[in-house]
Amino acid sequence: MDVKVKTSLNDAARYRLPFGLVLLLRANFTMAAVIPAVTRLSNRIIRILGCNPGPMTLQGTNTYLIGTGKDRILLDTGDKDIKQYQKHLSEVVSAEKINIEHIVLTHWHHDHIGGVENIYGTIAKSPTIWKHKRHESDGVDKDLPASVPLKWLTDGQEIKVEGATLKIHHTPGHTTDHVVLTLIEDNILFSGDCILGEGTAVFEDLYTYMKSLQRILELKPGVIYPGHGNVVEDPLEKIKYYIEHRNMREDQILNALKDNGNKHFNEMDLVKLIYRDTPEHLWAAAAYNVNHHLTKLTKENKIECININGENKWKIITGQSNL
Repeated sequence: MDVKVKTSLNDAARYRLPFGLVLLLRANFTMAAVIPAVTRLSNRIIRILGCNPGPMTLQGTNTYLIGTGKDRILLDTGDKDIKQYQKHLSEVVSAEKINIEHIVLTHWHHDHIGGVENIYGTIAKSPTIWKHKRHESDGVDKDLPASVPLKWLTDGQEIKVEGATLKIHHTPGHTTDHVVLTLIEDNILFSGDCILGEGTAVFEDLYTYMKSLQRILELKPGVIYPGHGNVVEDPLEKIKYYIEHRNMREDQILNALKDNGNKHFNEMDLVKLIYRDTPEHLWAAAAYNVNHHLTKLTKENKIECININGENKWKIITGQSNL
């Protein structure tokens, strides 16, 4: 099997994404910014790059050491068994003469929690490890062995060390357990995978993801430190762009359904209407996004889903005034 195909199959399984979408992300993989392995972003924050670049992780997973005193918070841990990352983290901990008191995980994806097993009991001797619970239907966190003790995060919770107070905000959508964090002292948002430094994010549930984006917008952060990509210096514009981009696609879907009256459409029918100028080999990935919009619109009672001969199809609900 071709190496790229095998890697894409693995990523599709690990991130719960369609194989075609992962292939598309791999084919269009480019990075505008160069991110150093270690960067002191402020007197409170040191960024250590996860050294795991790729189409799903951009330059690599951003992990952050937060605080000013001896005890610090480590936000996310990168992938499992990345020796270069472990080396950089260990060197920073030694040079700063610090102790990792807390490890906070933004969500369950392996490129954020995979490094816990390597760090726990070694670089971080006996930290408290925090993560939000996943929805029961998601199953267990397979990348975290039973030997790693977890404490569950709650919405609104604060984790404090000298010089830093992190407030937890549960922001599902990318995953059911996803959280973002605000550094209260500096009005900084750590966005995990909800907002990226480059491009737009993928998600499990568009309905909850859009609600989370709105919540983040209402936090009015001064700057965003994302889970992947460079620092976002214009956070409000970035968040609004994410919202407007999805709303534009939603309007196109609603208008296509409205213009065709009582006709029922499946995802690919709508792709052929909305993405008619897009190369056909990208339609499968487009159908994935269209399906998310259809699910969201169904939850909002703007359209209805009917199973016809074993296939889900959608049509507009007449009498809607918000089209």
